[in-house]
Amino acid sequence: MVPHYKSPCWLTVDPGSLLVTSHFHEELQAVPPDWLVADYQDDSSGRISDVLRSERGVATLHETTGGDPARSPRWHVNMRMGAHQEMFARLGPATGEVWGALGLYRELGTEMFTDADKHFLSAAAPYLADGTRRAVLLGQTSAQRPPEAPGLIILSDQWEIRSRTPGVEYWLADLPGGGPGSGPLPASLAAVAAHALHKAQNPLDCTGPARAHVVGRSGNWAVVHGSCLDDGGERRVAVIIEPAHPQELLPVLMSLYQLTPREREITRLVLTAATTTEIARSLFISPHTVQQHLKNIFAKTGVRSRRDLVGKVFSRSHDPDGS
Repeated sequence: MVPHYKSPCWLTVDPGSLLVTSHFHEELQAVPPDWLVADYQDDSSGRISDVLRSERGVATLHETTGGDPARSPRWHVNMRMGAHQEMFARLGPATGEVWGALGLYRELGTEMFTDADKHFLSAAAPYLADGTRRAVLLGQTSAQRPPEAPGLIILSDQWEIRSRTPGVEYWLADLPGGGPGSGPLPASLAAVAAHALHKAQNPLDCTGPARAHVVGRSGNWAVVHGSCLDDGGERRVAVIIEPAHPQELLPVLMSLYQLTPREREITRLVLTAATTTEIARSLFISPHTVQQHLKNIFAKTGVRSRRDLVGKVFSRSHDPDGS
């Protein structure tokens, strides 16, 4: 429906921070760090993060830069790979969490992306978003217990690893797009590091913390968070990767399972061991209504009881049958 150059670029994002957590491109094993970093390192026009936050959720790079895509650092990286035009669409419903983004490209000398192209992507985005959400759910079904110790990586402002703690190889290899040793830098790690550096240089930046929740190749959830280091010399960024704490992960999981606001309230109360009567009294609804909500929650999360629901949230492994 939308002719494009080479392969589409698929990104997943943390719905909370909108930081990129993984990247897939049929012809690129890993996203070039400078391509991703350009979106967080400065306030230039044409940033993917701005498209994700926009009302329409789809835009071309020519459009967001006022017809001068050379104003965007990412355009210069695109040109190195043969792409002159770029169009990104937010993968999410009109109201609700954003799960990813889709980028399409065209080479120099081809027809510009049209309003019809943008309209089609806008219409397709909710379906692609649901597929992305389901893929994240499937990714966590085979999780095995990760190491308890967090990993610490020190990066230079050129995104080179300067030092690391013992055991961090597990995290580098587990995060999507990464590899052990001197392999490619995981997309989530590069995005968090770039955002941390940008926030340090721009104290008034209110786009949220430099933190992202990521499902690793193992199926385990990790939280990646970064902070800028200033010792008077080279600018460096410290990035910590550690298992996601269940309470911190709860909003993401409830979004993944598409729980309604009322179902989320009841789930939080269930996790505090509140009884049906206590939940009904707290929310000013009848016990029968609570039971109906619980049935819906169980169906969406694939469990059969409150005990299973608590286990699904607080365990670090998830079985496809919900056990």
